[in-house]
Parts: sequence; C-alpha cells; structure tokens
Amino acid sequence: MTKKDEIEKVHGGGGHVVILGAGASYASSLRNPEKGGKTLPLMRNIIDVVGLNYLVNELPNELKILKEDFEALYSKLVNLGEYKEEITTIDKSVHAYFSELSLPEEPTIYDYLILSLRHRKDIIATFNWDPFLLQAYYRNMEFVQSPGILFLHGCVSLGFDNISGASGPIGYQATQDGQPFEPTKLLYPVDKKDYISDEFINGQWEAIARNLKHAERVSVFGYSAPVSDVEAISLLQKGWGSADDRDMEEFELIDIREEQAVKNSWNTFIHSHHYHYCTDYFDSSFALHPRRTVESHRHRTQPLTPSEAFQDGNPIQDNFETLEELWEWHIPLIEAENKFEEEHKDD
Repeated sequence: MTKKDEIEKVHGGGGHVVILGAGASYASSLRNPEKGGKTLPLMRNIIDVVGLNYLVNELPNELKILKEDFEALYSKLVNLGEYKEEITTIDKSVHAYFSELSLPEEPTIYDYLILSLRHRKDIIATFNWDPFLLQAYYRNMEFVQSPGILFLHGCVSLGFDNISGASGPIGYQATQDGQPFEPTKLLYPVDKKDYISDEFINGQWEAIARNLKHAERVSVFGYSAPVSDVEAISLLQKGWGSADDRDMEEFELIDIREEQAVKNSWNTFIHSHHYHYCTDYFDSSFALHPRRTVESHRHRTQPLTPSEAFQDGNPIQDNFETLEELWEWHIPLIEAENKFEEEHKDD
C-alpha cells in the first residue's frame, strides 16, 4: 500500500485505547522540556523535586527510609493514622507543584499523540497527575476534535462537580448548576487504592472498561503495571477480559525496559504473539500510522486484498517546529475521514 492508500482507506467501528503511565510524561518532557524549565517529578524523586525534605526529615527513621518510594511512604502515613497534618501538607504541595507545569510552545509527544487518534473512536486514559495531556487536548481542539481522555488518578488541572456529575478545568463552573469545579483527588494509599467510592474516579474507570471491551488495539505507554497496584490491574483486566478471547486484537507496549520484562507485566492481556514492543514513541503505531492505527492492524491481519498485507505506512516526521506545521501535515488524513463520514452518515 502506498501512503495515499493508507490515508484514503478509512474504516468505521473499532477503537484504540491508550493507557499512559509516568514514563509517557517523562519521555515527553525529555524531548521537549517544561516551559519554565521545571522538573517533572517521578515517584523516586518527588520528595526532592516538590520540596518536601523538611517534612520527611522530621519523621521517624522507619519512615525516612521510604523517601525514594513515595507511594509506600504515603501509604504508611495514611495507615498509621497519626500523620493527618503531614498528609494534608503533602497533598497540597504535590497539587501546587504539578499545577504550575506547562507544555512548551513547540509540538510535544502529547500533541503528536492527540492528533494521531480520532474523535468518537479512540480514547486516552492516563494515570498521570500532570496537566500535559489536558493542555495538549485543549490546544489541539483549535484544529480538530480530539479523542476522548480519561484521568484514572485525577489531574491537577481538572475539577469535578459532585452535584451535576460534570467535570471541567479548575477555575471554571459547571454549566448545569453554576457550581465551581472542585479539584479531583490525586493521592491514594498504594496498598488499598479505592477507585470506587470517589464518584469522579469511579466514572473514569467505568468508561475505560467500556472502551477496552470493544477496542481492537490497546497501547500501553510508559506504565509499568506495578504489582502493588493490584486494583488497577484487576479493573483493566475486567474490562479487557481473557487474552484467549482477544485473538484478533493487538496489545502494544511502549517502554524503555527490556522487552521480556515489559511483556511479563502484561502477559494476561496478550494473546500469543499478538503484541508490538518498542522503546520510542516514533516507532509506535501512533507515529507509523497516524489516525489509521486500527485500519493498519486490520490490513495486516485481515487483508481484503493481497496488497493490503504489505504496507509501509504513513510515518510522521518528528521535527515539526510549530503546531501549525503539525496540523497541516494531518489535513489530508482528516479530509479523508470527513469524506468517509459524509458517505456513511445514513448507515
């Protein structure tokens, strides 16, 4: 298939679910540093980066030694029940630091990702607190309608109205009742993450379960599926189902860890050899087949003609300097989608 073929062969149905972990935001910030030069914290250095050493230094030694395992430290503080003031300080400090992060002006991996997927067909679910995905979502909406986005652990820039059940940017009000959007919860004890009791978080998990059930392709980008996060993996597995029943779908793993280690983390989701592994975003299905990630999978596994089984894709270049240049590259793809929608509007 030529690039022209891939651009013009648009399918309906099916969907692509993308799951983002901390590695995705880290990769994005390495490629395009945060606008103000701020460091994106990871769980191993969040105490140092956010500026919480003064608090940790006052804790007993058995807690201090957990400094580089932030989730374990936070869980201990919650479970002990005598550090409510410290927990409040941690919650506020983490929220304040992440709230100040901003994307740079030039296109980032998150802009490429948003544009590589399609409205009403694909969805991105993130475990990350940072505002990068939401910022990319809003600024690319100026060009085209974006895929759905879900925040499985909340987001510093997103609020929720408990009365109407609506969500929106912090600082705005719900149109249904005029109530301000309240910050979503970010931190949970790692050994008992309660995703059900929080109305907003529960809704996000219900949504990803529905989308996983019908997905033809799933990509996991920078999420290690830690054994400690039993509830999260269980909920994802419930939505996806048994790997034995997903023999026509593909699981994609984008991670800098060694391939076998990454595959072992997701073995119960992968049917046989139906997975793709890479260490770089620009070797993934998003970059090789932008906006045609599901179509490319179908052409490879279920070709309608012999020629469909052999395709070079329509890989995107990784050196756009402005969003406008990036948008322009996607115009032929979007025009083909609009044509397809118009031809099938009565179906």
